[in-house]
Amino acid sequence: MLVVEAKFDGEQLATDPVDHTDQPEFATELAWEIDRKALHQHRLQRTPIKLQCFALDPVTSAKETIGYIVLDLRTAQETKQAPKWYQLLSNKYTKFKSEIQISIALETDTKPPVDSFKAKGAPPRDGKVPAILAGLDPRDIVAVLNEEGGYHQIGPAEYCTDSFIMSVTIAFATQLEQLIPCTMKLPERQPEFFFYYSLLGNDVTNEPFNDLINPNFEPERASVRIRSSVEILRVYLALQSKLQIHLCCGDQSLGSTEIPLTGLLKKGSTEINQHPVTVEGAFTLDPPNRAKQKLAPIPVELAPTVGVSVALQREGIDSQSPPTKDDATESEVESLQYDKDTKPNPKASSSVPASLAQLVTTSNASEVASGQKIAVPATSHHFCFSIDLRSIHALEIGFPINCILRYSYPFFGSAAPIMTNPPVEVRKNMEVFLPQSYCAFDFATMPHQLQDTFLRIPLLVELWHKDKMSKDLLLGIARIQLSNILSSEKTRFLGSNGEQCWRQTYSESVPVIAAQGSNNRIADLSYTVTLEDYGLVKMREIFISDSSQGVSAVQQKPSSLPPAPCPSEIQTEPRETLEYKAALELEMWKEMQEDIFENQLKQKELAHMQALAEEWKKRDRERESLVKKKVAEYTILEGKLQKTLIDLEKREQQLASVESELQREKKELQSERQRNLQELQDSIRRAKEDCIHQVELERLKIKQLEEDKHRLQQQLNDAENKYKILEKEFQQFKDQQNNKPEIRLQSEINLLTLEKVELERKLESATKSKLHYKQQWGRALKELARLKQREQESQMARLKKQQEELEQMRLRYLAAEEKDTVKTERQELLDIRNELNRLRQQEQKQYQDSTEIASGKKDGPHGSVLEEGLDDYLTRLIEERDTLMRTGVYNHEDRIISELDRQIREILAKSNASN
Repeated sequence: MLVVEAKFDGEQLATDPVDHTDQPEFATELAWEIDRKALHQHRLQRTPIKLQCFALDPVTSAKETIGYIVLDLRTAQETKQAPKWYQLLSNKYTKFKSEIQISIALETDTKPPVDSFKAKGAPPRDGKVPAILAGLDPRDIVAVLNEEGGYHQIGPAEYCTDSFIMSVTIAFATQLEQLIPCTMKLPERQPEFFFYYSLLGNDVTNEPFNDLINPNFEPERASVRIRSSVEILRVYLALQSKLQIHLCCGDQSLGSTEIPLTGLLKKGSTEINQHPVTVEGAFTLDPPNRAKQKLAPIPVELAPTVGVSVALQREGIDSQSPPTKDDATESEVESLQYDKDTKPNPKASSSVPASLAQLVTTSNASEVASGQKIAVPATSHHFCFSIDLRSIHALEIGFPINCILRYSYPFFGSAAPIMTNPPVEVRKNMEVFLPQSYCAFDFATMPHQLQDTFLRIPLLVELWHKDKMSKDLLLGIARIQLSNILSSEKTRFLGSNGEQCWRQTYSESVPVIAAQGSNNRIADLSYTVTLEDYGLVKMREIFISDSSQGVSAVQQKPSSLPPAPCPSEIQTEPRETLEYKAALELEMWKEMQEDIFENQLKQKELAHMQALAEEWKKRDRERESLVKKKVAEYTILEGKLQKTLIDLEKREQQLASVESELQREKKELQSERQRNLQELQDSIRRAKEDCIHQVELERLKIKQLEEDKHRLQQQLNDAENKYKILEKEFQQFKDQQNNKPEIRLQSEINLLTLEKVELERKLESATKSKLHYKQQWGRALKELARLKQREQESQMARLKKQQEELEQMRLRYLAAEEKDTVKTERQELLDIRNELNRLRQQEQKQYQDSTEIASGKKDGPHGSVLEEGLDDYLTRLIEERDTLMRTGVYNHEDRIISELDRQIREILAKSNASN
């Protein structure tokens, strides 16, 4: 089965599974509902729409990636456009050019107003508003502050029966220096940065921090009490679908991100009744107006992120009840509460994921000891990914190579390239196993980040040829799609601590595509990858404390001077006198104070030097990060410039080739023109010569014809004279012949022949007339039979109609009718008989005529003529009998049929007798 999943605006939709054929038809429409402001923002940020095609196993429900397509939202228009074919990227079926026909368009949602129908008969609103709230306009569901109760009310009071607590925690941030443009000069004095967001209309900021490279701030959570119901709160979160968080410096926003809130209360879910629901993760900060500033895309590993956790729970559940506090900042209202109190609260906890907590740095030990601890549950998993590049085979290069393979994948935690060593020699049509090609990576990340990275970023393995005499040569690149391992079968094993772990292994052979020239395969690379999941990382604790502790120098107060000696005392030794002792003690105290002062100065100097060193290191890190950022941007620009130069070189080569082709065609056209002109001149010259030659020939012909004319005229005159002489001789001969008896006899024979022909013509005419009469007679008989049948049918109908009323009259009428019918038939028979007699007489007359003609000449051909007449007469009688029988009126018992049979028998008897 095939299924296509589309991801946009934090929401993923999928088509219905269809059969996995060569030309599948999905016939599915995937739609997202957004307002025009959000659409404009997505277009400015060039938000892509990613479609992934999977092969779905209906038995095991395992999905295997076939390829993906990235659509540009800016191509969507409100006018309907014809669908287009898009080629799949990272196509699994490399031998085929897989494409999907997609139509992308914008449709204005014209929903009927709420007041146009009553709530009782209202249809459900696509699941956004439940049936019990069908009469409630979603636009009226807003958050209203109740100062007396210290909560926000969402929805009408009659529906607000439950209490909830919504909290937002900002735990950490990384790579924030990427948000500072290269053109922006860092201020001399340390600026203050802070995160800002609006929670139910209340402005919230966290404690400012100064270091963007290593942002060190205490995780803070802002909570607000809500009074509403689950259904209304679900509708409100669907309308207010995103929480926007800004990184600010003063009144300027350096970047922002949006956290989707629709995942807190999913449709049909009852999780909030058992435990709090959360949306958490590391979200990428995007600079404002990235499209307008034409900023280059930032690599994934350098993208600025902020760790945020949004939690929603019913009030009264002890699992994650947020602490409250009476005092608030000036921008807060009474319903907004912070859990920054330094006193530990036994009910206080946090829903920040461990993957966020791992990157949080705390202050010194004194701050940690006095801070408040927040237990962070772990969401990141400990993964171990190993890759074994096994062998190179099916080399298509004509010369042997000393190959090494090189790759790097910063997501695994190291940007340093991994290479096989030592180089191995590979020849055509042989398989070589690679030495030292196994490497394993241990890292921690969230499963969805691993899946997203594997789907987006393939592993590129470079095939290099190492030559001692020249520079290393890049031959080709193999593209390994790491997402294939995610769809492989999982196996269970026990870790070192006895914990249950999972392992997935995938092996295949991929082509190595040539790095230069045409994208042809030059070799095949066999590899095996293994992904081991050791489960969640262990729980950590984040300390929330005030970092305002100062170190005070210990000051020693000077001791009071001893009293002066009494003058009455006797001073025997000067060193033993009280004055000497007092002076000595004073000098010792001075030296001690000088030592203490020097120590204090050294400590201050050391502290200042350390502060200067830290500041210098910080500035160095800032400059280094800015240099790295500029280098990355310059690298991207250099790549674009290199690509542009290559395009320009290709275009220049194309122009040069086109120009040379144009010059060549111009020369060919000129040579063709010269050749055509020369051929035209030659043809004109030949035509003139032919014309002159033809004129000479015609003149010679005319002369010859005139001579022939005179000669023929002379011959004609001679022939005429001869003709006159012969005509006179023929006339004399003719007169002599006319007087001979043979000539007269021949003329009589000719006259008799003419008479014979005339008689034959008359006989044929009579035969045709006889046939015509015969046909007319048959038609008359058929018509008579048809009329008779029709009359009988009509009579029977009339008789049946009158049978019940007048039985006796019907019998009389029937008898009369039969009598008339008999008379009519008799008359018809008489007519037919008369016609037959007439025809018979005519035949006899013809027979007599033929007999008279043949009288005296019975031998020779006249006997045969008589026999032919009998045969014709016999044939005619048989045809007449058959014609009468086919009418269906007569049968063999009728007189006319019997008469015809008798005549046929007589003719046959005569014919037999003559033979």
